[in-house]
Amino acid sequence: MTTALDTRRAPVADRPLTGYRPYWAKRFGTAPFLPMSRAEMEALGWDSCDIVIISGDAYVDHPSFGMAVIGRTLEAQGFRVGIIAQPDWQSAEPFKALGRPNLFFGVTAGNMDSMINRYTADRKIRSDDAYTPGGQGGQRPDRAALVYAQRCKEAWNDVPIVMGGIEASLRRIAHYDYWQDKVRRSMLVDAKCDLLLYGNAERAIIEIAHRLAAREPVERITDVRGTAFMRRTVDPTAQGWFEIDSTEVDRPGRIDSHINPYQTTSEQAAEQGGTCAKEDGAGPMGAAVQPIRFVPSVSGKLNLPPRERTVIRLPSYEQVKSDAVLYAHANRVLHLETNPGNARALVQRHGDRDVWLNPPPIPLTTAEMDHVFDLPYARSPHPSYADETGGHDGPTKIPAWEMIRFSVNIMRGCFGGCTFCSITEHEGRIIQSRSEDSVIREIEEIRDKVKGFTGVISDLGGPTANMYRIGCKSPEIEAACRKPSCVYPGICANLNTDHGPLIHMYRRARALRGVKKILIGSGLRYDLAVKSPEYIKELVTHHVGGYLKIAPEHTEDGPLSKMMKPGMGSYERFKQLFDKFSAEAGKKQYLIPYFIAAHPGTRDEDMMNLAMWLKKNGFRADQVQTFYPSPMATATAMYHSGLNPLKGISRDPARAEKVDIVRGEKRRRLHKAFLRYHDANNWPLLREALKAMGRADLIGNGKHHLVPTFQPATDGSYQSARRKNSTSTGTKTSPVTKGRILTQHTGLPPRKTK
Repeated sequence: MTTALDTRRAPVADRPLTGYRPYWAKRFGTAPFLPMSRAEMEALGWDSCDIVIISGDAYVDHPSFGMAVIGRTLEAQGFRVGIIAQPDWQSAEPFKALGRPNLFFGVTAGNMDSMINRYTADRKIRSDDAYTPGGQGGQRPDRAALVYAQRCKEAWNDVPIVMGGIEASLRRIAHYDYWQDKVRRSMLVDAKCDLLLYGNAERAIIEIAHRLAAREPVERITDVRGTAFMRRTVDPTAQGWFEIDSTEVDRPGRIDSHINPYQTTSEQAAEQGGTCAKEDGAGPMGAAVQPIRFVPSVSGKLNLPPRERTVIRLPSYEQVKSDAVLYAHANRVLHLETNPGNARALVQRHGDRDVWLNPPPIPLTTAEMDHVFDLPYARSPHPSYADETGGHDGPTKIPAWEMIRFSVNIMRGCFGGCTFCSITEHEGRIIQSRSEDSVIREIEEIRDKVKGFTGVISDLGGPTANMYRIGCKSPEIEAACRKPSCVYPGICANLNTDHGPLIHMYRRARALRGVKKILIGSGLRYDLAVKSPEYIKELVTHHVGGYLKIAPEHTEDGPLSKMMKPGMGSYERFKQLFDKFSAEAGKKQYLIPYFIAAHPGTRDEDMMNLAMWLKKNGFRADQVQTFYPSPMATATAMYHSGLNPLKGISRDPARAEKVDIVRGEKRRRLHKAFLRYHDANNWPLLREALKAMGRADLIGNGKHHLVPTFQPATDGSYQSARRKNSTSTGTKTSPVTKGRILTQHTGLPPRKTK
């Protein structure tokens, strides 16, 4: 019997976004805003929408909002796109507001994962939502993409559902769910959508839209990169596919050797006494699968099947749900198969069905990035959110829009590979940069069109501030590389670290008429920046508004190795240059470091040492960032399994690296308390912990102590910790000591009291 997989075509990996013939509806022209009501559709002359996008965010027509990017990209292809933003999910009726879409529903939870958006790291419900008018919370359901897809299916059962966005992207396979403390199925299974798009989806969504418009059944669209779909488990003896058991790629058993994640495929083969033939090319994809094994040939080379006809079978959902070791193994293999240049398809069984993951999408070229960002965005929220004055500054203000209103995104992706971060898993590690001209055009558009512009660009960056146009020196090496990071444990010798294009862009941008200041507010990769002192000088002299936030995340090697972050040596080198160039510019500027509490691999002693470093350097954190196990992250696999996937997975306790996991409210509270060592409310907990750790020597009233012996009374006076239950108020401290305890942290080192 022929299955849908039997008809798979060779993927068109290099077709440009503008290489399609526009759909016939392009004659309707460009909409000032994508319509959110039937009245708006009628005003545009539409009788129906070709595509309806459902989103958990308010509709802001700006290239920083996913629904606007996808909507405008599809509009440029000639399709009529409508938006249903933050619908009431209690019934299917709100999902019918724009009528039946001719081609498909596009479903997304929004710019953020709905669970992270709604819950704190301590699983407490947040009171606000930055992507909702007025910042009002509770306007989207938990696991919003899943719920929206189900309601779309209820509204019109015969309309295909294409799901995308970061929430779906991070749940494309069986994943650990922090909020339920269990492994959940792929969102494909629960949502019953037809296709799931992961990563940046412009290339995939355009191809899917044109193929559906050409009347191709959605069941046959199984060859688009960056997509996942479900099919009945096929006969492994059928011809077409070569199936590799994931344990052949990375073995979790007792005896089998493990593959170093920092090795290329060639290096892995060399360890086995052979060499690896070149593994690229794109040919026809077949239908079913054949189990294979790596067998050395007579010449000593490893016989590998064609990469484009190979699928790696991960342990099933049922297996990873009940076996944390296999979960960590599956997570490790998935991360090894994320380079678009060499990734193979993955498959994971859920019951009697398979979830298929095609290789990641091909990154956009600079010309394609320019095309996406140069589309005719209105650069403001939809008029339906305006207050009675016609503005967006009243009760309907959208906080996320206010935050990015005068900022410009210059690139995508991140090759940092931090284990706790979802950027690399969603956008990929290959940097996709806009042209300088495109960025300058957007700044001029903000200057000329955006209401309230005062001459200050609030940010010029992206996922990171200083990876613009930086990448591997060799396309061949980049296509073959399997390293999870280009900057850990050190800067890769093959990485181009030239900040010249970014420096030139800064200089050109700040010279524009009407531009007074350009600030750099997004995350700076300081270990990369120290490779270019000229860049640091440019940044410090012209683009720091008094404070620069950076993220060392920790001071101790143990947790840093689990985060894949550089040691404090890089921070110190950056700080020296920062201080030097600030002094030369005649400016008093300060670094504000961010740190994470309770990350896997963090001991209580590590947090104590971090607290001592903070006190020594005069930092008092107002807010504390606690580790948040997001789906599919490597650090989340550590949290769930207690093992380190970066070092390989084994059932042998002597070979597997166990990771100290910070669980339980009390211990998580302790780690947060160390970061806020200056808060008197934390002193009793810290004293108790320091005594249990054998470090009572850090309790005292001197500069070298972490917490004092006294405790503030409710009336504002002080009493000894040994007499805190007494009615006596004790002796007040000196003004200097009192100031250091009670002065609210301003981001600056504590001032000396005269």
